[in-house]
Amino acid sequence: MMMARFAWLVPLMMPVSTVAANYTARKTVVDGVEVVQLADTARRAEVSIATSVGNMAYEFKVAGENFLWFPYHSPAEMRDDPRFCCVPFLAPWANRLDQDAFWANGRKYLLNPGLGNLRRDQHQKPIHGLLNFSPAWKVTAVEADGDSAWTTSRLEFWKHPELMAQFPFAHSISMTYRLRDGVLHVETSIENLSGEAMPVAIGFHPYFQLHDAPRDQWKVHLAARDHMILNNLLIPTGASKPVEFADPYPLAGSQLDDVFTNLVRGSDGLARFWVEGVKQRITVTYGPKYTVAVAYAPSSGAFLCFEPMSAITDAFNLAHDGIYKELQSIPAGGEWKESFTVAVTGM
Repeated sequence: MMMARFAWLVPLMMPVSTVAANYTARKTVVDGVEVVQLADTARRAEVSIATSVGNMAYEFKVAGENFLWFPYHSPAEMRDDPRFCCVPFLAPWANRLDQDAFWANGRKYLLNPGLGNLRRDQHQKPIHGLLNFSPAWKVTAVEADGDSAWTTSRLEFWKHPELMAQFPFAHSISMTYRLRDGVLHVETSIENLSGEAMPVAIGFHPYFQLHDAPRDQWKVHLAARDHMILNNLLIPTGASKPVEFADPYPLAGSQLDDVFTNLVRGSDGLARFWVEGVKQRITVTYGPKYTVAVAYAPSSGAFLCFEPMSAITDAFNLAHDGIYKELQSIPAGGEWKESFTVAVTGM
């Protein structure tokens, strides 16, 4: 009788997995943290996503080496002592705002520091939105077939008063990580549930590392024509200059913290940035709606970030001032969707 009464609990405690051909998708728990693991056995590629810690991918392994910079031993350490690494999602704004307020649809919205959910930069400006390490993501799919393995998670922003108080546009976000032919695809979809247009200034801040050469031997390709000029608060002035970096650009004795626009795209509409060591190369490919790229490689770090962005830094306020003309928006009841990919070669 006792076993019958509690038999329904068994599936909840068992890992959920799907296996098809070379692909596997598995939902499990690692050190007390809900994790989804995707695998492509034919290409020796694996992805691990800490869905309850900002829905961040923290491992992208190829042939056993992790090409995401992850300075922890487990996802539980990241949950308990969060700092930027792996693949953080930046929303509802990426990078900085120039004040504790933003403009949208001709109205000025004030942020509330008292809610305790604002992240600030070295100048005490709000930075990188509200969702960096959010536990609010819920897994909606863990699947594999003969073509790929994938997982989708959803965050219903409109259900959280502390988020809506800072950004009062009702919306839901779905994110799908897909492993196909050894390449990691990250697709983000935003559904605008509010009654007016919602501005879009999201982005990602992926941290990458190579294993066949030290950082000062890495070279980068910057697929952009224009280099934005920033003020002393790292806010765009509206002016730009032609990209002056060598191609490829050696990181030896240098650093990057730069914003690029007018991306160089192939006939497929995609822009490809890469970092290369001796043989290993990481290529980050931007979909058309990721119109801005930030490259970040501090001289003291053993990582490099190629950041897909849908808008420049402080886009909401610069658009209101008439300085930025390319701010995207989602009409009431509409949807915004875009992807970027990460590929490792030279193994």
